[in-house]
Amino acid sequence: MVPGNDDVGTGAAGTGATADDRFEGIEHSSDFAAVPDAFQRLWTPHRLVYIQDGQQPDESDCPFCRAPEMTDEKALIVARGKHAYVLLNLFPYNSGHLLVCPYRHIATYDEATPEEVAEIGSLTQVAMRVLTEVSHCDGFNIGMNQGRVAGAGIAEHLHQHIVPRWALDSNFFPIIARTKAVPRLLGEVRREVADGWPKDEN
Repeated sequence: MVPGNDDVGTGAAGTGATADDRFEGIEHSSDFAAVPDAFQRLWTPHRLVYIQDGQQPDESDCPFCRAPEMTDEKALIVARGKHAYVLLNLFPYNSGHLLVCPYRHIATYDEATPEEVAEIGSLTQVAMRVLTEVSHCDGFNIGMNQGRVAGAGIAEHLHQHIVPRWALDSNFFPIIARTKAVPRLLGEVRREVADGWPKDEN
C-alpha cells in the first residue's frame, strides 16, 4: 500500500483501503475515536520544517506587522481594509493560498475586536469570490491555526488561511521528493487576484 488519497481519507491508495492499512499494529479503525468521512486530506509534510524552525517573532520582527509598511507588490498584498488586509502566503499549500491578517499584533481570535472580526469575515468572502472568478477553483479550505501546537507557522500574529482547492489537486510529489508543486509564480497570482478585487471593497 502506498501513501496517497482514498475515499475514506486514510492516506492509503488502492481498492478497499481502510484506516487499518495506514497504521501498523491497529487491530481495527474503530480503536480510534474518529468518524470516517468522505473528505480527501491535503497532506503537507513539506511544511513541518517551516513550522518547527526558529522562534516566534515579536512585534518588531513580525512579518505580518512589517508587510503593510511595504508596497503591495513586495509584500504580496492583494487588498487592504481598515482593520485587516489580505496577502498571498509565501509558503502556499496551493496556488492562490491567501492569508487574512489584522493589522494589530494579536495572537488569538478572541483578542480581535468586533470590527476586526467583521472585516476579516468580509475580506474572506470577497477573497473567495475573487479566487473562484480568476482561478475557477472547485472549493476551499478556510481556517485558523491557533497556537504553535495547532500548527501555526507564526502563532503570535493572527491570520486566517484561504486555500483554493481543485479536484485531484493532491499528488505524490511532496512525499517522494519533499517538494510541493505550485504551478504559478507568486507575483503573477498576486497581480491576478489584486486586479480581480472589487475596487469598492478596498
